[in-house]
Amino acid sequence: MVTDTQVRRLMALVRRGKRFSAAALSVGMDEKTARKYRRIGRLPSEVERSRTYRTREDPFVGVWEEVRERLEVCPGLEAKTLFEDLVRRYPGRFGEGQLRTLQRRVKLWRALEGPGREVYFPQEHRPGELCESDFTSMNALGVTIVRQRFDHLFSHFTLPYSNWETGSVCVSESFENVSEGLQGSLWELGGVPGTHRTDRMSTAVRKTEDPDEFTDRYRALLRHYGLRGARGTCQRF
Repeated sequence: MVTDTQVRRLMALVRRGKRFSAAALSVGMDEKTARKYRRIGRLPSEVERSRTYRTREDPFVGVWEEVRERLEVCPGLEAKTLFEDLVRRYPGRFGEGQLRTLQRRVKLWRALEGPGREVYFPQEHRPGELCESDFTSMNALGVTIVRQRFDHLFSHFTLPYSNWETGSVCVSESFENVSEGLQGSLWELGGVPGTHRTDRMSTAVRKTEDPDEFTDRYRALLRHYGLRGARGTCQRF
């Protein structure tokens, strides 16, 4: 695409006496195109207008309602799959070069009429800022010891920024297990992050009568290690 700058440079070189073909070559323009702009005496921005009309007839006008119905039933269908179905059902009507046209129409349908996309809220983590711990039931694994079923929990500790993790086996969500799991993890880590977040539903950490308040024992544990307690739900491990 020829720019206004190219045309201005072309005319400046010609005015300075440079041969027209050489001037066109200097500004990176085809000589025929250069002569056109010299003839009309206007810049590209003054003569170009955006097209608001189709240059070719839409090949999918007669079958688009069929395609739309299939998309409404199964929004995840790929345009290539839909195109192959049309080629099979309408022999000789569509060519390979028309796949891109259908892809554009399907993309537009998804944007204007398709189902809403799931909203994600990205989380930004910084090193040394946060650690998380939670209990995960391991009963579904069916672990046995000497052929006896061993129902237990796993106390999982992780750093969201680096995904460093450790954990320990326990049998209940008691304060003793919260304390043991947190302290063992911090000793293994060899440091203390700024904030600790754990499952807000644990009665070992939050008061039953007021879930927004930490228990006195959990507050004391946080103070001992210089940790802040975060209110919220941990990421699932």
